[in-house]
Amino acid sequence: MLALLFHIGEVRYIIKCDRIREIAPMVALKEAPQAPAYFAGYFNYRGAIVPVIDLCQLIQNTPCRLRLSTRIILVEYRRNASSHILGLIAERVTEAVKKPDDAFASAGIRSRKAPYLGGIVMDEDEMIQCLELDRLPDCIDFLPESEAATCEGDDATRD
Repeated sequence: MLALLFHIGEVRYIIKCDRIREIAPMVALKEAPQAPAYFAGYFNYRGAIVPVIDLCQLIQNTPCRLRLSTRIILVEYRRNASSHILGLIAERVTEAVKKPDDAFASAGIRSRKAPYLGGIVMDEDEMIQCLELDRLPDCIDFLPESEAATCEGDDATRD
């Protein structure tokens, strides 16, 4: 399976590429008033308005640093039988790797506050946390059409 490696701060993460639509450079985003701190804004992607989440802010409560390798990862998610695009800002989005399906091992625990943090992948001597795209939209209460539910403890990630 093809997977994308990226950083959130100094920690490496991985996302399976099966629903990544595109990796875009950073662009100017339209801010939204009263949005949670992790909501970076909106941008026009080929005629569609796409909400963008700052993964560094969501996971570590600090915004992504703007580097040449900071990117918006455009992912597809399904909700109520319709498909939507979500942008995810991450740092050092530089490498795609092939990993066998059985390389994604369970971490043995799941956080109620961060259910989108999935299993672990070993890469040489480093453990890399997998981000589960299926669980991510359920934790974001600022998606189109008020479709998303909030996660337990979400108030801690708001301004």
